[in-house]
Amino acid sequence: MQNIMTAFGLKHSVAGDGTDGFSSRRLYPRRGCDQCVGFLDGKAHPVLDWSPGGLRMFADPRPLQVGQEMEVELKFHLREQLVNVKHLAKIVRKTNESVSFQFMPVSNDIRKTFQTVIDDFNAREFAGSQA
Repeated sequence: MQNIMTAFGLKHSVAGDGTDGFSSRRLYPRRGCDQCVGFLDGKAHPVLDWSPGGLRMFADPRPLQVGQEMEVELKFHLREQLVNVKHLAKIVRKTNESVSFQFMPVSNDIRKTFQTVIDDFNAREFAGSQA
């Protein structure tokens, strides 16, 4: 099994996190739990999942090319505010119904904004568990 995983470029790791000991190539876990809408060229698209490294949105992939760079805008609905993030991203994958983007290197301000979104969700979940 290890030889097969190595052949596909997956590394073996000793982890007690339920991942069967194999690490992901992703730097950040995907998040599908936040209230978020993405915008491409001013048109709204549902965000299927996102992370501080990129996003996947439901969109018509036909006019887009893998490798193309474009500005994406994310709007997050937090408990007491709307948070808006605009950033350059590169298309890394297309399917029949979705487009996946990798963010170009993000600034510390954008990194802090993403952490604010994650912290808000965690606080909301904690408050809900205490009710």
